[in-house]
Amino acid sequence: MGNTSSVKSQVSDEEWQVRTDLAACYRAIALYGWDDLVFTHVSARVPGPDMHFLINAYGMMFEEITASSLVKVDLAGNKVLDSSYEINPAGFVIHSAVHEVRHDAACVLHTHTKAGVAVSAQSKGLLPISQTSLFPYSNLAYHSYEGVALIDDEKPRLVADLGARNAMILRNHGLLTTGATIADAFLMMYLLETACQIQIMAQSSGGELILVAEPVVAGIQAQAEQVTKGLGGALIWPGLLRKLDRRDASFRN
Repeated sequence: MGNTSSVKSQVSDEEWQVRTDLAACYRAIALYGWDDLVFTHVSARVPGPDMHFLINAYGMMFEEITASSLVKVDLAGNKVLDSSYEINPAGFVIHSAVHEVRHDAACVLHTHTKAGVAVSAQSKGLLPISQTSLFPYSNLAYHSYEGVALIDDEKPRLVADLGARNAMILRNHGLLTTGATIADAFLMMYLLETACQIQIMAQSSGGELILVAEPVVAGIQAQAEQVTKGLGGALIWPGLLRKLDRRDASFRN
C-alpha cells in the first residue's frame, strides 16, 4: 500500500499533511457507508504553483487508503510521482475538470450512495424539507447525465453547471461537493447525503411534505456561519480525526 518513508521523503511537509487529511477523508467515507466498492473518488490539490492533485489508487477499498498510497497526477492525467498504482479514468475526468477551473476548490468529493442516486433521479431533485437540507440546497447545482464520465468533451458542461457552487447533484449518477479544504468538502457531503437520506425516508411515508419557506432558505448561509463559529469544516475535522485514530490510525502511513 505504498512505502510510507519513501513517499514522505519525496514530498513537502505541506503535501504530506494534505495526503494525511485526504486518506482520513477516504476512511471517513467508508466509516459512514458512502463508499461504492473501489468506485467514486475524492481528490485534493497539492499545495504549490503546479496544478497537481492527489486521487485514490484504483482498485483499493476506501478503508485501505493511506497517505502514501494516494497517486499524484497533473491535469493531463500523468503521474508526477512514481507509483505502482493506476487511477480511475472516469474519476480523473470529473475531478480534473473541476480542479482546472475552480482554483478555490482544493478538494472535490464524489459519491454514488443509494440515497444520493435516488434523489438524483427525481425530477425536482433535493427538496427543502429539513433543516439539514437547507445548507446544501442554497448552494446546489445540477448536471444532466451524459453516460460514464470518460470523455473530455463533457468537462466544459460539467464545470459550467457547477459554477461557483459547492454542491452538485449529478443526475442519475450521484453527488459531488467541493471545498476550500478537505474538511469543508466532507462537511458539505455529510449535509447533502444526510438531506438525501431524510428526503427518501420522508417520501416513503406517503404523507404530504412541508417545504421550508423561501425567506428562511435565503437566510440559511448566514446562520451556517454562526453554527460552525465561522470555522466551517474545521470545526468537525479534529474530532473526526480522533475518531478515525481510535478505530485504525493506519491512514497516516
